[in-house]
Amino acid sequence: MRAIRTPGGLSVRFDRRATLVVLLLTAAALATAVVLIGHGDYPMSPRDVVATLLGNGTPAQEFIVREVRLPRVLVGLLVGAALGIGGAVFQSVTRNPLGSPDVIGFGQGATVGALSVIVLLHGGAVAVAGGAIVGGTVTGVAVYLLAWKRGVHGYRLVLVGIGAAAMLTAANQYLVTKADLVDATRAVLWMTGSLDGRDWAQVWPLLALCAVFVPLILGYGRPLRMLEMGDDAAYALGVRVERTRLVLMGSAVVLVAAATAAAGPISFVALSAPQLVRRLTRSPGPRLGPAAVMGAVLLLVADLLATSAFGDRQLPVGVVTGVLGGCYLLWLLVTERRAGRV
Repeated sequence: MRAIRTPGGLSVRFDRRATLVVLLLTAAALATAVVLIGHGDYPMSPRDVVATLLGNGTPAQEFIVREVRLPRVLVGLLVGAALGIGGAVFQSVTRNPLGSPDVIGFGQGATVGALSVIVLLHGGAVAVAGGAIVGGTVTGVAVYLLAWKRGVHGYRLVLVGIGAAAMLTAANQYLVTKADLVDATRAVLWMTGSLDGRDWAQVWPLLALCAVFVPLILGYGRPLRMLEMGDDAAYALGVRVERTRLVLMGSAVVLVAAATAAAGPISFVALSAPQLVRRLTRSPGPRLGPAAVMGAVLLLVADLLATSAFGDRQLPVGVVTGVLGGCYLLWLLVTERRAGRV
């Protein structure tokens, strides 16, 4: 950690290791994005991809890159960033590494909303996305209210969320059994989580929500760091605890619901990204910016594995994140148990 004094006399704390981690993760995300854009039935070298993005490609390359592959990669970047920063918020608010949106029910709530639109209303893509956002938001409000008892305690929120996740998972399974063959197939495909077929119609709404809520969350970074020390300590330092917690959780719920609406329920990115960042930066605190970049890297790398590691058979990215994240969750549970925290 280093302090830098500006010409106006303002002292700014500068963490060189965290900055280096962010720069390296950003470079990894951009490199993976270029490789993904060049990968497919019409392969392109990284040099051709960069040239096409700069406007120097052939008409065929321009169409493939700008209309087919670039929107998919941008959705992956935005979804990963939204899940990463959302997971960092929830883990900091609950002061628990298991306090992830996909563990405490918010992802399942968004899935219930989307499946309700698919199975009961036979809605289109826009309606499904709206249902996911509504379902995730309603679940967030319900879990917060059920966990309220003279304030929201972290472990109580996690326990209520896990119970809500179990009930919502059962509701999802019930909805699939009630659907006809076409809707059931569509629902199962959506539930796996995938970036296939994503276009600019998914990019712009997600980009707009990220442009509003990511800066809002980053602006609450300092109060969030104080919340990690406990409510009493935060009160003593002048933090409006419940207001701060409500704004952060509300913003994170919207981001997670929007990410689920755009790509389906992508599991374990929100759980693992903040924890990996803490280990890389070797410093306490939520590390919101690095967690967002790490989430983007994880999702793009998982998508690259899903589309290239199994030959001609491409997997939905949600399958890969589920396998990798499940292994990470088991390791995290063993680590927490050895430390006596679970």
